Amino acid sequence: MFNWLQNFSDWLIYTIFNVGEDTHLGTALNFFVFDTLKILILLFIIVFFMGIVNAYFPIERLKNYLNKKKLYGLEYFFASIFGAITPFCSCSSVPLFIGFVQGGIPLGVTFSFLITSPLVNEVAVAMFIGMFGLKATIIYVVSGIILGTIAGWLLGKFNLEYLLSDWVKKILENKIQHREYAGEKRTFYQRIPEITKSAWDIVKGVIVYVIIGIAIGAAMHGYVPENFFNQYLGGGEWWTVPLAVILAVPMYANAAGIVPVIQVFVAKGVPLGTAIAFMMGTVGLSIPEATLLKKVMSLKLIAIFFSVVTICIIFSGYLFNLIL
Repeated sequence: MFNWLQNFSDWLIYTIFNVGEDTHLGTALNFFVFDTLKILILLFIIVFFMGIVNAYFPIERLKNYLNKKKLYGLEYFFASIFGAITPFCSCSSVPLFIGFVQGGIPLGVTFSFLITSPLVNEVAVAMFIGMFGLKATIIYVVSGIILGTIAGWLLGKFNLEYLLSDWVKKILENKIQHREYAGEKRTFYQRIPEITKSAWDIVKGVIVYVIIGIAIGAAMHGYVPENFFNQYLGGGEWWTVPLAVILAVPMYANAAGIVPVIQVFVAKGVPLGTAIAFMMGTVGLSIPEATLLKKVMSLKLIAIFFSVVTICIIFSGYLFNLIL
């Protein structure tokens, strides 16, 4: 499907609109069309699937199990593992995050998934091995999973559910009321129209945020030059790691897309740890992601989430520079 979407984006921008493939505008518009279609399709599919899960899976039992059973942090670790094996960027992870919250999964555990999912994926791992070797790849994967586990655990300890948006709270209230008063048993085919309508309502609720967020990311992707970052991150001073993370936030790319850029950084003298911190900031913290999350979180919760993840990434960057 992604190959078809990419071919369609190329055809629409480069052939129909006749925008140059090597121009900043062409790169930005292609990125915008491809990611908008990709994320909206993923959003509907994931929310539809979670609607089926919520209809048939005893999600309340899982919720109660995670809340009451002493797993000693393993629930955060398992969520990070699941995030690592799902091929989503930060923005396309948000629909699954909505499904998790809607399903009643503890918020901290859901955050562990949201953090790790864009940081680690199989394509980036394969590229990392070829570009930086096995040792750097293992450190990258393990650190991404640990980062998601620790950050999710910290956020879970804050009990931040009250900072979810009113839109999410309304969804949860309607879901609970529906379960209380739905007495009849229906077949799967009888439930499909309701599940489809619910999924479409959620898509309509976030579509504006998706378009705004991707538009911001597309502009950054098409117009911010690589040399801008090499100029300020190549010295190896102590402040380059936090600066790398701060500069990464306005960017938007998935891990596989940013790995070649990181290779250029390293080739031009940027320490590998600083470069990896920049990559983690790009894929794990972005203005487009914050724009999407505004639909499901209050500004205070977004600020707390970004702050905790930023601190963890900066610490990881320093650690990478010491080890690598």
